Amino acid sequence: MKNKNPETEQESLYKDLDQMTVKELLKNINTEDKKVPHIIEQQIPKIEKLVKAIVKKMQLGGRLFYIGAGTSGRIGILDASECPPTFGVPHDMIIGIIAGGDTAIRKAVENAEDDKDQAWKDLAQYQISSLDFIIGIAASGNTPYVLGGLEKAKENNIKTGSISCISDGLIAQVADHPIEVVVGPEFLTGSTRMKAGTAQKLTLNMISTSVMIKLGKIKGNKMVDMQLSNEKLVKRAIKMIMEELNIESDLAAELLQQHKSVRAVLLDHNAKK
Repeated sequence: MKNKNPETEQESLYKDLDQMTVKELLKNINTEDKKVPHIIEQQIPKIEKLVKAIVKKMQLGGRLFYIGAGTSGRIGILDASECPPTFGVPHDMIIGIIAGGDTAIRKAVENAEDDKDQAWKDLAQYQISSLDFIIGIAASGNTPYVLGGLEKAKENNIKTGSISCISDGLIAQVADHPIEVVVGPEFLTGSTRMKAGTAQKLTLNMISTSVMIKLGKIKGNKMVDMQLSNEKLVKRAIKMIMEELNIESDLAAELLQQHKSVRAVLLDHNAKK
């Protein structure tokens, strides 16, 4: 049964926000934000199972999809879009989909999250199959767009996870691997772009980073597959090569120019040993 008093809609613990000084506002928001990592910590055993299930699918060639609406959808797109430059993976390996399409990334699309059939239509454009994995993201735990997508995935034998910020939400009841980070009432009543959004972002950071590491997309603690898309990243890559091979910067830069990635430089070096 749908939660009748979701934690995300509960009254703020703070009164008369409009009477607070700026310092009071900042300190109180920060006090609430500090609660989030401790709540996520309680979910680590479930997050671990989710990560292992995703890795298993992706090792077989599957993809990871995030579906969400509003803030949740935008956070999914942010995480997905940062994986190619960070880990050098194809742009179609982790895909974020938001209710209302790309327009909704910047502007709210009226009633988009209420269409229970649209998520599956959006996913179908990617020829989604049982090789793939879907994570539904919804602070309220009950967003129709996300719920409908997960239900159709289940009908089509596609494994799923969910990230929500209430207990016993509908998407958690459907997902194979539900994660419920119940962060409690927001500082500004009902504004789930705050603690709930932070909880979703931190959880996705944990999931995607762990998945990429287990898929071999790093070496040691270095992003050896990162895309060299700006001067800062080129300098970082040169430094990695210098440290790994114990060579001077000029030679490291020359090798990077020649091989185009840190991993390629290291592989070539090891092959010549």
